[in-house]
Amino acid sequence: MARILYIEDEQEIGRWVTMNLTELGHHVIWLRSGEEAEEHLAHCDLVILDVMLPGLDGFSIGKRIKKEQPDLPILMLSARTAIEDKVEGLSFADDYLTKPFHPDELAARVEVLLRRFNKNDEILKLKHLTIHTKDMRIVNHETGEEILLTGKQYQIFQYFLRHLNQILTKEQLYEGVWGEPYMEGDKTLMVHIRYLREKLEKDPKNPEIIETIRGIGYRVRK
Repeated sequence: MARILYIEDEQEIGRWVTMNLTELGHHVIWLRSGEEAEEHLAHCDLVILDVMLPGLDGFSIGKRIKKEQPDLPILMLSARTAIEDKVEGLSFADDYLTKPFHPDELAARVEVLLRRFNKNDEILKLKHLTIHTKDMRIVNHETGEEILLTGKQYQIFQYFLRHLNQILTKEQLYEGVWGEPYMEGDKTLMVHIRYLREKLEKDPKNPEIIETIRGIGYRVRK
């Protein structure tokens, strides 16, 4: 089933939620604060996040997660029922569930989010590459070699895969991956594309996977 990152500092509810989700077949990583969350994000399918946490609160942690991984669904849990809190939570999260709640409702909301974000593994073939989209495992099927990317390289390639066959401008790519306005003349994206091609392409000087569209940007075609 799914790999779920669960951040909750209350021991009783944490054990209860973890037990229920584990019984449904999910693999649950339960953290008591958001301090170690970042190291687990690349390997999970869903984040369940309490609002009231020691240190940074759930709203701050959730916004940071969503900025880094916009395709990772977030379910907020909170005893706060005020409409202002729900509005703030739903400004970045994908669902908001108030405490107390029934385990069947939590299970149902988890399944809806997993279906909505299509977290089932899909195998995509591009030229000599086989890509397992769920965990972004990339294999050169001609050599059997697994290709390892850096975090930012994964984000760029994932953005291409979400927009297969589309010509993307430098502005679209930069703002979609970094979440900041692109500044004309900035070479950051170009450098990352060059390093990405060195890992993915048979001949980086004559790329077949990440095409350059002269005067516009780039494209990955299926």
